[in-house]
Amino acid sequence: MKKIIWIIVGIAIVGLVIFKLASNKKTTESKVYQFDKEKPISVGVDTIQLKYINDEGVFAGTFEPNKEVKISAETQGKINAVLADVGSYVQQGQTVIQLDNSLLRLQLQSIDVQIEGLQDDVNRYTILTEADAVQGVQLEKAKLGLKSAKLQKATLQEQINKTTIKAPFSGVVTAKLSEIGAFAAPGIPLLQITDISTLKFTVNVPESELKQFQPNQNYSISADVFPELSLNGKLSMIGSKANMGNSFPVQFRVENTKQSTIKSGMFGKVALSDNEINQGIIIPSSVIISNENKAQVYVVENEKAVLKTITISKNIGNKTIVSGGLNVGDIIVTNGFINLFNNANIVITNQ
Repeated sequence: MKKIIWIIVGIAIVGLVIFKLASNKKTTESKVYQFDKEKPISVGVDTIQLKYINDEGVFAGTFEPNKEVKISAETQGKINAVLADVGSYVQQGQTVIQLDNSLLRLQLQSIDVQIEGLQDDVNRYTILTEADAVQGVQLEKAKLGLKSAKLQKATLQEQINKTTIKAPFSGVVTAKLSEIGAFAAPGIPLLQITDISTLKFTVNVPESELKQFQPNQNYSISADVFPELSLNGKLSMIGSKANMGNSFPVQFRVENTKQSTIKSGMFGKVALSDNEINQGIIIPSSVIISNENKAQVYVVENEKAVLKTITISKNIGNKTIVSGGLNVGDIIVTNGFINLFNNANIVITNQ
């Protein structure tokens, strides 16, 4: 009887262990990630655009204004009028700010009255001196008084002229630093005027490339955002001292015939006279997938990631120049490749 009981107990223990193992297996399987091929995969993307190919003979730089000044008053006074706003074009000599000069004009009227009286005195003493009715010294004093009054008038007139602030050159108002009712004083900027009819374009050139640049020669320059526009740049300066990167500043004078398009602060490229600025499709090398000796990238089509075979021209650092297989405007996947497969549903996270 005891033997039968021990057999039953053993069978029960084995059954309990089997049940526990099965239960643990189900629990473990429920915790294991089950890949759903229909669930959209989050990816980052980028749109294909034409980019400059950093080939030999092309240097990047920045456009700067040829002339830029912050206008301040030469005398103190309350601002009565600001006659130019940000973005407006002003001509050289045009009045842009008018200071209060009412007190100075009253003083000028007072001086005019004094001059009129002194002139009468001079005329009277001249007649009397000629008739020997008065001494000549009185006439001299009257003449000196008249000269002094005229000098005071000239001084007041100059002070009044300085209350009218004019543009020193033609250009665009790029900053308005004061308003009507504010107090102007010498050295305090009121307006900033920028002349972009002529621009300076500066690039940094390694010492080994300096020999390719010659003073007063013309070079082809274009802005990054408007690569189709070609500007003529005349080399005006080659730096005499290298910067920390052991490159030398090279500056060009550019006649800006496209003022409505090319602005100060834009980035651009200069090409040597016997080279052209080449453009092409450049993508990060990290997005390329090697598959059966084929170079492929994922292209977004109808919310799916589709593998497309491309033709590689050459590699430049961590970038790759693509000569075929992609077009401007195509959207390629740049990150989120884990579990990504051909024709997978995707959701874009960076747009």
